[in-house]
Amino acid sequence: MGEIDPAGTAVAVVEMARAGRFAELAERFAPVLRAVVSAETVRLAWLTEVTRNGAVRAVGTPAIEPAGDGLVRVSVPVECESGGLHLIMSVDGAGRLHGLRLVSGGTGGWEPPAYARPGRFTEHEVTIGEGPLAVGGTVSLPHGRRRRAGVVLLGGGGPIDRDGTSGANKPLKDLAWGLAGRGVAVARFDKVTHAHGRMLTTPGFTVADEYVPHAVAAVRLLQRQPGVDPARVFVAGHSLGGKVAPRVAAAEPSVAGLILLAAEAQPMHHSAVRVIRYLAALAPDLAGSAVEEITRQAALVDGPDLTAATPAGLLPLGLPGSYWLDLRDYDPVSTAAAAGRPMLVLQGARDYQVTVDDDLARWRAGLAGPPRVTFRVYPAANHLFFPGSGRSTPAEYEPPQHVDPRVVADITRWLRPGLAGLLRH
Repeated sequence: MGEIDPAGTAVAVVEMARAGRFAELAERFAPVLRAVVSAETVRLAWLTEVTRNGAVRAVGTPAIEPAGDGLVRVSVPVECESGGLHLIMSVDGAGRLHGLRLVSGGTGGWEPPAYARPGRFTEHEVTIGEGPLAVGGTVSLPHGRRRRAGVVLLGGGGPIDRDGTSGANKPLKDLAWGLAGRGVAVARFDKVTHAHGRMLTTPGFTVADEYVPHAVAAVRLLQRQPGVDPARVFVAGHSLGGKVAPRVAAAEPSVAGLILLAAEAQPMHHSAVRVIRYLAALAPDLAGSAVEEITRQAALVDGPDLTAATPAGLLPLGLPGSYWLDLRDYDPVSTAAAAGRPMLVLQGARDYQVTVDDDLARWRAGLAGPPRVTFRVYPAANHLFFPGSGRSTPAEYEPPQHVDPRVVADITRWLRPGLAGLLRH
């Protein structure tokens, strides 16, 4: 039997997804991938991308590079009606898939937002954490010697980089450059699941492992930077990062306060069901059995049979049982209330992933008592705080755009000495 062509394997996988043959596609999985990803997980990811980018028009030429451990990495560009994406696969000599990712690929590179003032700050690379799980990061330091506030940025769910890159868009970099140009020091870093992809298959891996150690290390690193007031370093988390931010404050008492951007408060497995129903309504012909599968997976998370050993392929988003056990036992709202720090809670009214009704309402109810908590809703903003109009869809994330300048202005104003918690709209 001749050697398997990895490029041909990758193109065949794309065509299976294009034709909706996800069960057949999953038969190509090596055991390591089968343990964490199901056919329905791939169906959901494909549904999300096709809803975002439109129907597939053409499949491009695969790019191949060595990946170590006897694997090759194959990236297949896919042209769609209103955008593009890449399917990135790790393939062994027998044509089995050891890794599979769908990555949106917007046209053009990131350009600084109009509100950025790059002449007012410098950036340098840093290492966050120690040992084999250290990750790369960037510190943005405003010019001048006066002691200033600092912010550590935490990205949302998934193995995202320090900039929150999605196609041509980098919302975390927008925030970093916008704040640094206005006198706020900023640290951002690659998530451990981005820098060390095998972490998700490590036994016992939790959401705390994904965020807390590196966030605490970043806070302490930023406190040591020239011109930064160590008593005024805040944590700003987006989406799942916002959900976990109160846990960082609980682990690191020196955190001065929290900025929660589209922070999830609803249990994440319930959110997953709500989101897939929303997407299925946008593209009913593509949904298939995804809604039923995610609903069944979420019920397993809620039930008494969930253990750390439950196969990730049976659970929402392909995350391991240990991850869901940790999330199930964590209440971000009560943790934030117990922290007693100033908080700024920001929410886009058009966000369908983290919503005013399902998430912001919980933050409002649970934080009604503690002082120094400010809420701000942006009527035109979606989940990434990109302004728009009408019903939000995945497709609107694709064009190059930037975080609403009002978000940057409001955070800057709130961070001024003596004003944290006093911003009112």
